[in-house]
Amino acid sequence: MSKYRIPFNKPSFAGSEERYISEAIERGHISGDGHFTKACHALLQTTLGVQKVLLTTNCTHALEMTAFLLDCKPGDEVIFPSFAFVTTVNAYVIRGVKPVFADVRPDTLNLDEKQVEKHITKRTKAIMALHYAGVACEMDALLAIGKKHGIPVVEDNAHGLYAKYKGRWLGTLGVMATQSFHETKNFTCGEGGALLINDAQYNERAEILREKGTNRSKFLRGLVHKYTWVDVGSSYLPSDMLAAFLYAQLEARDAIQGRREQIWNVYEAELRGWAKESGVTLPTVPAHCEQPWHMFYMLMESPEQRERFLDHLGQRGILSVFHYLPLHLSDMGRKFGGKEGDCPVTEDISSRLVRLPFYNKLSGAEQGEVVEAVKSFRA
Repeated sequence: MSKYRIPFNKPSFAGSEERYISEAIERGHISGDGHFTKACHALLQTTLGVQKVLLTTNCTHALEMTAFLLDCKPGDEVIFPSFAFVTTVNAYVIRGVKPVFADVRPDTLNLDEKQVEKHITKRTKAIMALHYAGVACEMDALLAIGKKHGIPVVEDNAHGLYAKYKGRWLGTLGVMATQSFHETKNFTCGEGGALLINDAQYNERAEILREKGTNRSKFLRGLVHKYTWVDVGSSYLPSDMLAAFLYAQLEARDAIQGRREQIWNVYEAELRGWAKESGVTLPTVPAHCEQPWHMFYMLMESPEQRERFLDHLGQRGILSVFHYLPLHLSDMGRKFGGKEGDCPVTEDISSRLVRLPFYNKLSGAEQGEVVEAVKSFRA
């Protein structure tokens, strides 16, 4: 049993998950692309206005598909924020891509659009825009850079489903985007992901890659008499039982997002004064960005203060955690030439960031305990 009374995350039901899983079993199709997979595709395409959605086994596999679809080869380069999850980069490295690490903005912690152009070479194949905490990167600037140099921009939107940038849904701005439905995300099926395609030239090959390199999707639509191996690929289809769980969560999106907004706003309102007195920085959400209420993080004044803070909450049975370590300083990152000082903002904020407990069913009483524990910490 965990020593923490209040965990950092707790997956929860939204309402119809068990009923839909039972229905998937009764329908007799529990492998990929069944009734609920198609229902998730339709719901996401309709609500986001994206032209094609494909569920995947996880966000990592969706990212791998983007590397395939961009035809990345050994020697190609892709620009990533160093403050990112390892799979964002690994999905390209396994294709032989050299990751080029750029620094992040000190306010939103997103890829710093002013740092991107200096990293572009004749080998640059893509720019990866990871929307940290679901708050949008400066997409107009990144897309303009991409257009100027003929380089596609891909969105890692693992945190940002149903967030907006200047009134436009995240995930619909780059040539492609990826989503995560891991248990730590707003909407979950335990493990799951999705590829969002905004450029129709990738549609047919995406289906082939996802179906083990075969044209099975065409066969199922009656466009060919039999299907066969036509390209490279893998098995990226999630079980329809997972899609059933996910569909119940997506159906309840308004209730889920409404509750998460309440939780985020309570943290911000209750901790604003304490943070100012303690030298702690709360999240920045620019006016032109609509966030999805994915997480609530704080930047402590120093790494030492962070360690004391984490211990302070832990002694009270509350699990607060840090987040990404600088990828350019990891063992693998150093093999690609990363060294101290390459991304100073990333190196700084990574050592000071903490995330507070945040999940759909966090009760008012539990959140009250967290707030009181935070306020009792003295810098």
